[in-house]
Amino acid sequence: MGLRYRKDVRALPGRPDIVFASARVVVFCDGDFWHGRDWRSRRRKLARGWNAAYWVAKVAANRRRDACNTRRLSNDGWRVLRIWETDILRDVASCAQLVATAVLTRSSLRGLPPRPRS
Repeated sequence: MGLRYRKDVRALPGRPDIVFASARVVVFCDGDFWHGRDWRSRRRKLARGWNAAYWVAKVAANRRRDACNTRRLSNDGWRVLRIWETDILRDVASCAQLVATAVLTRSSLRGLPPRPRS
């Protein structure tokens, strides 16, 4: 789509998977299990499984950390996008369009010319 980005930026909270620095947009590609998609249902399933207390606490802590990092980034002026693993696998083009729209919108709001698409 012709957008410039960096991957796996350690200097930002949560170490975003993709960073569009000029537009101040970060993208997290969250795994369904590790980040607790459909948490109520997943928590019930984990509670019935092996080593239940550990896994419920682990995923719950990940969710709290994600929320904290999202708040920190938002408070610092970043637009945070969190996209679930299965949504990416199901429809990559829609996820890419969502990201591109956010980047181009933020770029135009910041007075930056949109980058030409190849």
